[in-house]
Amino acid sequence: MQAHELFRYLRMPELGDVRQYVRTLPTNTLMGFGAFAALTTYWYATRPKALKPPCDLAMQSVEVEGGEHARRSSLLNSDELLLYYYDDVRTVYDIFQRGLQVSNNGPCLGVRKPNQPYEWISYKEWVIIEQACYAFSMVVVPLYDTLGAEAITYIVNKADLSLVFCDKPDKAKLLLASVEKGETPILNTIVIMDSFGADLVERGKKCGVEVFSMREIEDLGRAHRQKPMPPKPEDLAVICFTSGTTGNPKGAMITHQNIVSNASAFLKTTECVVLCHGARIGFFQGDIRLLMDDLKTLQPTVFPVVPRLLNRMFDKIFGQADTSLKRWLLDFASKRKEAELRSGIVRNNSFWDKVIFRKIQASLGGRVKLMITGAAPVSASVLTFLRTALGCQFYEGYGQTECTAGCSLSLPGDWTAGHVGAPMPCNVIKLVDVQEMNYLAAKGEGEHILTNGSFQVCIKGVNVFRGYLKDPEKTAEALDKDGWLHTGDIGKWLPNGTLKIIDRKKHIFKLAQGEYIAPEKIENAYLRCEAVAQVFVHGESLQAFLVGVVVPDPDTLHNWAKKKGFEGSYQELCRNKDIKKYILEDMLRIGKESGLKSFEQVKDIVLHTEMFSIENGLLTPTLKAKRPELRKYFQSQIDELYANAKM
Repeated sequence: MQAHELFRYLRMPELGDVRQYVRTLPTNTLMGFGAFAALTTYWYATRPKALKPPCDLAMQSVEVEGGEHARRSSLLNSDELLLYYYDDVRTVYDIFQRGLQVSNNGPCLGVRKPNQPYEWISYKEWVIIEQACYAFSMVVVPLYDTLGAEAITYIVNKADLSLVFCDKPDKAKLLLASVEKGETPILNTIVIMDSFGADLVERGKKCGVEVFSMREIEDLGRAHRQKPMPPKPEDLAVICFTSGTTGNPKGAMITHQNIVSNASAFLKTTECVVLCHGARIGFFQGDIRLLMDDLKTLQPTVFPVVPRLLNRMFDKIFGQADTSLKRWLLDFASKRKEAELRSGIVRNNSFWDKVIFRKIQASLGGRVKLMITGAAPVSASVLTFLRTALGCQFYEGYGQTECTAGCSLSLPGDWTAGHVGAPMPCNVIKLVDVQEMNYLAAKGEGEHILTNGSFQVCIKGVNVFRGYLKDPEKTAEALDKDGWLHTGDIGKWLPNGTLKIIDRKKHIFKLAQGEYIAPEKIENAYLRCEAVAQVFVHGESLQAFLVGVVVPDPDTLHNWAKKKGFEGSYQELCRNKDIKKYILEDMLRIGKESGLKSFEQVKDIVLHTEMFSIENGLLTPTLKAKRPELRKYFQSQIDELYANAKM
């Protein structure tokens, strides 16, 4: 079967007409974790019809400029990469204008307060600042207060930001303080969306900064209306400063073509719809504890989700199965639906759905048709279980800011787990040697087209960024002379042509006896333990084994400990040596089941009662672990663990 034949299959009447569906039904998407991405939906038949890609659909090799070999998407009919999906959409400005027309200026963005319904604003109202910038070919530089005052000051200066929009007065005060200290002399205008007092205006005047309300800016716009000057595809759209785990943030320069090609590749891969089809978007309230209530209220059809939340969902489901019979039934039902998955069938109306999984599906609103995850590894067992339990299309992708968002994605019909799919149609991917880690291709295998080894992932395509703002040294580290983005991630090709990500190159370390350790892979396995909320695995080149810091799950620890015969508060249980022993035993068991080698298992752990968070500096704004900070923060506990092991 060729790619065009696959798409004829995807458009069969049983699957419904995607465009007609979206135009007649309001499509809701819940976003809450880095919502700078294309929003999608995918409609499929409720009756059990198999959707399977042709054999070896991902196994496509292509020779690129310079005689190098890489892999491309099999959804392409030629080696020419996908630039756009719709003829009238070449920039982010075009995306929004198309959505405005298709939705007939319908609901676009929704927010809610506790115990209140969602309040919707139309397309003509949505993200007025960002769209205004695109309408006049201006570049957007997002700022996040979670970056911290030092990083924000750095970005304002690096990007020469003279004008900043703030949603809250407190953020304006943070910026004014930096001007008063002489740290951001270029900043001269601040616009605040919420109401504020005259004292802020006076404070701004004293340091040479004009402070306006959003209404004042809108009035100025009406009085000085100008014809839009839309951007060209090659123009910069966004400078996205990566939070990073070390050093100052780096400003990735992303063009309109980068964004459109990446969104178009996602469209081509999943035959889905994005904002340009008039979907509506609902945001969560900002409190993770209220997320499930938001889901029940919004009833989204599309739910982008981070792996951390998937793990918590998995733990909660099995935690509520409080008897051996309930756990057996849950596992048995999952295995029955997993057999359907292997046949390419995804549905939510089977006997097992009605008897076992209906409550689980209802907890997400009961209407989810598509879920997509990325940003961190997902356990294969967790992903497979949730695919069976939720009965919806569930894709896993991989990418980074420097390739706009994604570079690989699961293919429709491929419901295997343990990989991040095949290359997207907007780019090609190759794996290269990492000599300092002894990751070398076998003789005669060229650029690792058939090798089973692990190597650094490199990306080339129309979604790859322009470089880092005013930082040629960092740009040269990321982009080589031939335009390949060196991601710093270690990956391997699986036999079916999909890509498996092992770990970050900079996170991998060597133990005393020479074994290389990928800590995130190990942590991801341990997170399957019912009593574990967070874990940090540490090792050193002068030590022969690993140790760990574990934060027990406050939501499950009490019931988990009660099954073991222990009672007490969260703090008391975390101080209990027997509890620590049982948690370690559970981690080692799960690790073994996940295929960890003996040297990849931790020898000892310490229990910590405070969650790693953005606020305490142990997580990035994208919820990734700041490994250097974690190592420094827990150095005394790490030293004690190693010292105790030698006694």
